[in-house]
Amino acid sequence: MSQIEAAASDAAQGSAADPKPLRRAHLDAWAVLLLLGCCALWGMTQVAIKLALPEVGPLAQNMIRNIVAAALILAWMRWRGIGFGVRDGMLGPGLLVGALFALEFAFLFSALTMTTAARGTVFINSSPLIVAVLLAILVPAERLKPLQIGGLVLAFAALAYAFSDAFSGAGLPGQWRGDVLMLSAAVLWGLTTVIIRVSRLRHAPAETTLAYQLCAAAVLGPIMWAASGEPWPSQWSWVSVGSLAYQAVIVTFISYLVWFWLLTRYPATRVQSFALFSPVFGVIGAGVILGEPIGWKLMVALAAILAGITLLNRRS
Repeated sequence: MSQIEAAASDAAQGSAADPKPLRRAHLDAWAVLLLLGCCALWGMTQVAIKLALPEVGPLAQNMIRNIVAAALILAWMRWRGIGFGVRDGMLGPGLLVGALFALEFAFLFSALTMTTAARGTVFINSSPLIVAVLLAILVPAERLKPLQIGGLVLAFAALAYAFSDAFSGAGLPGQWRGDVLMLSAAVLWGLTTVIIRVSRLRHAPAETTLAYQLCAAAVLGPIMWAASGEPWPSQWSWVSVGSLAYQAVIVTFISYLVWFWLLTRYPATRVQSFALFSPVFGVIGAGVILGEPIGWKLMVALAAILAGITLLNRRS
């Protein structure tokens, strides 16, 4: 996920391997359909993870997903002639964002063993708030205007409201621990985004940034899985196999590349605004597919967070 948001503005200029593509001034019906499809796929990721958890542990899922996706993105880059930029000052920040990405998804997968997919979807999508705060501190041009500060306060208040609901006793036992882990994953996502924005990675093709993160996660994933003592799955159903194929191939590889392609041909601001639909699809999917109870408090919190993020994205 983080690789999508962080590389958005630079991906909109096209990759280093291609001439600058023809850009369109407005989103057409085909673009809107693809954007909604990407958001639906991302929103359903937590649901897919939950479906496989009875057979495949969280860190095993994370490991398999990243290894498969890393192999696919490397094959794609080789076919497209896109390099890693090791000699362009990208290796250091590339390894750093890769480590953060690996830890982010280890937290995310583990969190879903303790909290619901619906709540996880809401908390992980709070990452733009972290990005806004850090960039306002580090980059003078990103300082927040009063309207944006209001959006930030609204969104953080909504997060606190949603988090407090974990102590009501109506959810899963120890649900607050899963919420904390998911919020930690959101912070790591935000840190990854900021590092990409302020380092030489901001000039890299989107595929390069994605490859750094997936390759680091593919290396660190087996280490974290082995250190955790989590057992290897003893049985594999078609649900688990389908879930992992969905996560690695459809979401992490295909949908990210489709998103990058859209960013090179349509207005980046309008494309990125569709990301707000992702948690909506996630919450709906958790209720329909997993049968999770979606309380009104969570829906209020989700609406307030999305409103706050919308205000944050406003520019004078």
